[in-house]
Amino acid sequence: MNCSQTGEERLMEEFNSLNLADLPPVKALYQLNGAYVNLEYTLPNGSKIKLLDDTKVYFGCQIERPGSERCYGLVADENYLLVCEYGCNGAEPEIVCYKRRERKEEKP
Repeated sequence: MNCSQTGEERLMEEFNSLNLADLPPVKALYQLNGAYVNLEYTLPNGSKIKLLDDTKVYFGCQIERPGSERCYGLVADENYLLVCEYGCNGAEPEIVCYKRRERKEEKP
């Protein structure tokens, strides 16, 4: 990591390095309220789960999925990256990637 690189730039780099099919390059992240981005996902066994904390503020963005009416939602905090896909107004969200962030030690 470049010493002058901001936390947001590092997050964008981490999202872009996931190399997910159809995910355009991430060019900007915004502060997002957890209650707004904490979608409820249906697991394969039919149970429902929320992965985020409604009271936290995350960095993230929404990116239109090329050739689709669905969008990608990207959310990150100091520990995890989450990429999901959903329809209009967050309908039928699906988890695309949920990954623990790697801790990179910075040199003094």
